[in-house]
Amino acid sequence: MPATVADTDRTVSSHLPSPERAAWRIALSCMLALAIAMGIGRFAFTPMLPLMLHEHLTDIQHGSWLASLNYAGYFVGALSCMWLHLTPTLIIRFALAATVALTLAMGVWESFAVWAVVRTLAGAMSAWAMVFSAGWGFRKLAELRMPSLGGVMFAGPGAGIVVTGLLASLNESLAWPARGGWLLCGALALALLALIWRTFISDARDAHGPAGAASAASAAGAGKPTSAPAAPVINHGSGESVIPVTILYGFAGFGYIITATFLPVIARQALPGSPWPDLFFPLLGLMVIPGAIIGARAPLAWDNRLLLAVCYIMQGLGVGIGIVMPNVAGFALGSVLVGLPFTAITVYAVRECRRLRGDNANGLIGLVTASYGIGQIVGPLVAAPLVAVTGGFTTALLCASGVLVLGAAGFVCDWRRSLERAP
Repeated sequence: MPATVADTDRTVSSHLPSPERAAWRIALSCMLALAIAMGIGRFAFTPMLPLMLHEHLTDIQHGSWLASLNYAGYFVGALSCMWLHLTPTLIIRFALAATVALTLAMGVWESFAVWAVVRTLAGAMSAWAMVFSAGWGFRKLAELRMPSLGGVMFAGPGAGIVVTGLLASLNESLAWPARGGWLLCGALALALLALIWRTFISDARDAHGPAGAASAASAAGAGKPTSAPAAPVINHGSGESVIPVTILYGFAGFGYIITATFLPVIARQALPGSPWPDLFFPLLGLMVIPGAIIGARAPLAWDNRLLLAVCYIMQGLGVGIGIVMPNVAGFALGSVLVGLPFTAITVYAVRECRRLRGDNANGLIGLVTASYGIGQIVGPLVAAPLVAVTGGFTTALLCASGVLVLGAAGFVCDWRRSLERAP
């Protein structure tokens, strides 16, 4: 008897993964993509910098320039996603492959000029991978009716930071040169890319523009995707000013980036000869994972500005506690306090944009992202001359911590003004 269409459909369906299995595959693949893009492509520089300084391959001044160039490349790359109209999965594959190549390049050449170009391009490629894998992943999970797995993707940057930090520590314990650490990170990125390459199969061109373009701006700021587009409009049309969130969000970019760039260097200066300094940055990355999950679950009825103020205070304490307690406990606690709000800050900021502008919030998201991005770029450039003048990071960290506390106060003041205007 010839097979019927129904028989054929059943046969095909039996060989396809269940929706739940397919959703988990997508979520985990996007998580690893973000680990490559952020943990390796962007933040591997942080644990590798002490090794480069020890071998006199660079100094704090030039290291700061390399960090800022990477952040600038990421910023420009993320904004450029709004004008990229290529197949999302094609961009993801290209960006991840380029991230692998550029990471390996850091271990092949030892030239500041080459490194400057490589780190700038690595920032842009990290942005493309971040924005498009997050946008594509969210869309696929929504199609499979499992959007809650979007939180799994948020673990990617933190997981990548943990692994790269441990690899740098392993590299030093084996007494390998700094280039060995970069090659290890590149090899890890290549292995992870091989695992997920087939997940990002050829996808139809998005009729509504590049996948993830709506989240490009938020990803540009802190290097994190956000679930904020699902947040409801709480106060659309209230006539409240967008200036506070635009300016104050930039304070977060400046406030955390000095620690995120120089934490191992700072800890080594405070704890010479100790085995602990290389573990603080992986601890920071580890805290990003629960922080992302918990932060995204905060009740939507809570005021975003107060949530942001709490996050700013946490990070401000985390940045400054190493000054008061320059010991293992102090740096460990500081890493926890800086890592936990890492993703939540972006989530609440984009929710606030949606509260103010509703479904037309993309322009405001782009504006606050620009503010955050500028803060990230300026942070290392401010830190370097302060370190050169004072001989340590104390002044730079006090400045960063103070800016975060000032930002928290600004959000509280804006919240109180809105209460006074309320009928």
